[in-house]
Formats: sequence, structure tokens, C-alpha cells
Amino acid sequence: MNDRIEAVGRRVLVFCASSGSCDPVFHAAAAVLGRDLARAGHTIVYGGGAVGSMGALADAALAEGGRVVGIIPRFMREREWAHTGISELQLVDDMQQRKRRMLESADAIVTLPGGSGTFEELFEALTSKRLGLFPKPIVIVNQAGFYDPLFTLLGRSVEERFMHDAHLAMWHAVDRVEDVLLAIEAAAPWPEDAIGFATR
Repeated sequence: MNDRIEAVGRRVLVFCASSGSCDPVFHAAAAVLGRDLARAGHTIVYGGGAVGSMGALADAALAEGGRVVGIIPRFMREREWAHTGISELQLVDDMQQRKRRMLESADAIVTLPGGSGTFEELFEALTSKRLGLFPKPIVIVNQAGFYDPLFTLLGRSVEERFMHDAHLAMWHAVDRVEDVLLAIEAAAPWPEDAIGFATR
């Protein structure tokens, strides 16, 4: 497998779910995002799955002639969870290597509603940004208020001084996937000295 991702426009990393049991409106939104990213000439980087929001995202982008790169652990491909029709599938040894490869590949991150795996990926990205290791845009799609409890929790963390109030600017929330592209373009630069206030 070729480990290099060839950029077309931005390389937009999308965190999303593989569940086929959630409300189909979440899959529909993932498909809209895939379509919009492909039409804008961006390369999609994602977890490599074929079902749920992952599959909807990839299929819609491919239908528009977009480039889709999946990064998936070998054990998941062995369970036949991998999408076989995407532009490129990169195999890694484990979940930790997958997350590291994803972040290294990304020019921006979009997080859709999902489960524990999506949350883990998002928090890995936020922690890296807090430390100044990933200074790029992070957009959270708060579809149907899905992430309202998360924003309340993060706000409480700031109130209790586990995080600096500046850390609330690490992400930008949108209610609709149609607003993602504008949010990426409008994202303010993250300070180069972010590690200086990482522990405040």
C-alpha cells in the first residue's frame, strides 16, 4: 500500500460512525458532506469503513468523482469492514497508528455525530491542538443538537479551570453539514505558542 496521500485541494479528515442502526438522517448528512467536499475538490480522509455514515460519506464523494482515502487497522479489514471501492486504502497495525496517520494527513478535521470511536478521535485531535501539535481547523457538526452535552462539559472544564477559556476557540461548531466548507475557510489561525497556555 502507498502510505502517501496526494493532496487535491485540502485533505479533509472526517470523523464519523459506522453504525447502521442510528437515525438515517445522520447518514444523509454524511452523504451531503461527502458530495460537497468532492465538488469543492478536496480529498476526503476517513476511517475506511463501508457502512453507516462512513459508507454514506465515501459513496457520495465517489459518485461525484472525488478522491477518498481510507485508513483502517488490518483487523478491521480482516472482518470485511473496509470499503473496497475507495481511491486508496491504507492499512495500519492498530487504532493508535490509525489516529496518528489520520492527524498527520489532515489539513482540516470535520467531526460528525458518532459513538465512542468518534469521540476518541475528536478528543485526540483537540488535545493535540491544545498542545500546539495540530494547529489546523476542527469543525464539529452539531446536527440536531447532538454535541450540546459535549459543549456543556467542555464549558464546565473551563469554569473549573481545567482548561483555559482560550481553548474554547479550538473548534468551530456548525448545525448543518452545508456550513462546513465555510467554517473551514473562516477558521482563525491557532496560536503558534499554544503550548504556553496549555496547562492554564
